[in-house]
Amino acid sequence: MQGEVIKSTGKWYKVLIADGTIIQASIKGKLRLEGLRTTNPIAAGDVVRLTMVSSSNETIYTIHGVEERKNYLVRKSTNLSKQMQIIAANIDRVYLLVTLRSPVTQIAFIDRFLVAAESFRIPTTVLFNKIDLYEPEDLVLRDYLTEIYEGLGYPCKSIIAEKAETISFLKDEIKGKKVMISGNSGVGKTTLVNSLDSSLSLRVGEISQAHSQGKHTTTFSEMHALQSGGFIIDTPGIRAFGLVDLEKAHFAHYFPEMRALMGQCKFHNCMHIEEPRCAIKKAVETKEISESRYITYLQLMTEDSSDNHRRNDFK
Repeated sequence: MQGEVIKSTGKWYKVLIADGTIIQASIKGKLRLEGLRTTNPIAAGDVVRLTMVSSSNETIYTIHGVEERKNYLVRKSTNLSKQMQIIAANIDRVYLLVTLRSPVTQIAFIDRFLVAAESFRIPTTVLFNKIDLYEPEDLVLRDYLTEIYEGLGYPCKSIIAEKAETISFLKDEIKGKKVMISGNSGVGKTTLVNSLDSSLSLRVGEISQAHSQGKHTTTFSEMHALQSGGFIIDTPGIRAFGLVDLEKAHFAHYFPEMRALMGQCKFHNCMHIEEPRCAIKKAVETKEISESRYITYLQLMTEDSSDNHRRNDFK
């Protein structure tokens, strides 16, 4: 039999089976999937193969396999630099929740997230939340970023998660889909999920006054069924987003504006850093490519991927 993983807590998994029942299951043996070195072999959104063993006292379910994934999103494990954590799998669209105040989402974090989503071909929408708190300079930055990201094919919307009229479009978009809500801690992910479906009442965290950061309320990614059909995957607040399993030589492929120009560089193996007659660097000079995006690219290309303490958390 098969089921969809609703929540992974490490040892046990909540799994939705065909009759609508949610059961608890454990892994049978060790699962090593797709050659990935992960701290969690199964994540929310995975379709798994189950074995059921019934006795007079109880029914035990074990997971003995995972169906091929359409896609998945990963982040670097915070403690093991060569391992990764799968955040979610089989995603139709990810909504990246961004706040420019209380707390501040750094532009580099947005870019890194988009690079990761691009590498796994997951369509992404950027949602600017808490716009009622924005000062005039925040609105200017919001408009600037919207122009950049929409020009690259990433839709951008401004919302107030608690106000139904600002998220009505989102309710229509997610019907029948498996979507993921992600972003830094404190940006309002849980509030948004609750607002999108009145049957959900997830616990909302507070903002730490000391550092204007969110306190974690979600420890593991969890998939919630929607009354309108489909699912929302609520993810833990992501402070660090180290890109993994990507060769530096391929980073430019995951910046759409760079990908379109790479064939125009003098050298076919141009890294777009110090090489002469580089089409990417020229595009930055002429503002065809935004300087902020290029700075993120340089950070990715020059950072030490084996350094567990590198500054990639963008708090």
